[in-house]
Order: sequence, then C-alpha cells, then structure tokens
Amino acid sequence: MTLPNFITIARFVMVPLIIMVMINGEMLMAFVLFVLAGISDGLDGFIARQFNQKSELGAWLDPVADKFLLVSVFIMLGWLGVLPNWLVILAVSRDAMIIAAVVLSSLLDNPVEMRPLLVSKANTMMQIILLVIVLADLAGLARLDGIIGWMVYAVAILTIASASAYLVTWLRHMTGAEEET
Repeated sequence: MTLPNFITIARFVMVPLIIMVMINGEMLMAFVLFVLAGISDGLDGFIARQFNQKSELGAWLDPVADKFLLVSVFIMLGWLGVLPNWLVILAVSRDAMIIAAVVLSSLLDNPVEMRPLLVSKANTMMQIILLVIVLADLAGLARLDGIIGWMVYAVAILTIASASAYLVTWLRHMTGAEEET
C-alpha cells in the first residue's frame, strides 16, 4: 500500500471520530480533527504527485474520503441545528445525484467519466471554508456569525450551479450530444 493510500484511509477513520466528538459537544476537537483531515487530503495528493505514488485505488479512494468527510459533517451540523436543513439537503442531494448518474450510466453500458469541473472545485472549496468557519465558531475560536450567514447562501448558489453543470454534462454524454460538439 502506498503512503498516500494509507493517509486517505486514515482520513476515512477520522470521520467517525469527528462525528463522535461533535455529538459529545467537543467542538474544539472536532475543529482540530477536521483541519487535520483537510491537511491529510493535501498531503496525500502532494506525496502522490511529488514521489510518483499515484494509484488507481487512490484515484477512487481520495474523492470518496473527501465526500464522506464533507457529507458527514454537513449532516451532523444540520442535525445539531447549526446549518439550515435545506442547505444540508441541497449539498447531500448534489452528491447523491452525481453518484446516481455515474452508476446509472454504467448500468446502461454508457459509462461516464465525471471529471471535476471548475464550478465543482469552487463549490467544494466554499463548503470546506464554511465548515471550518462554523466549527471554529462553535469551538469558540472566533465569533463568525456574520460570515456564516452569507457563506451559507454562497455555498447554496455554488451547489446549485455545480449540480446543474454536472447534470448538463451527464445529459450530453447520455444523449451523445458531447460527441457532436
């Protein structure tokens, strides 16, 4: 097993720990673990690229670990009443839609390669920033209520834009329209 894959698997293990400390109200520990998980994401990618340790397993595990982390923390913050439920539903539904599209296209013998779009990268970055800010606020590290309010709407707009872009890409692929352009 490569070092980047080991780091990615460690990120999977961190998710239940983060959820557990959030349930116990230990928000400073949740913040620290979430930031460490984020650092590990950057570290495994850096090591894979810098030391030529890229693998097919890592190419699948890394985005799944990222989504597992983000979706779990979003759901937990919604359950705690910190993030609005509509935002949690929107964020989780977008990811579920993308997964369903990939699975459906494979089942129909028309597999689609869903590469990250620029709007999707911006969406993920804004989601991470929102979660870091919310966890920092809950941990008492800073009062960030004003920022959280507008970040919720920025994430919502980017989530809708990202879901729409992926839907258009998938529909073009499934109808053969992408080959005509």
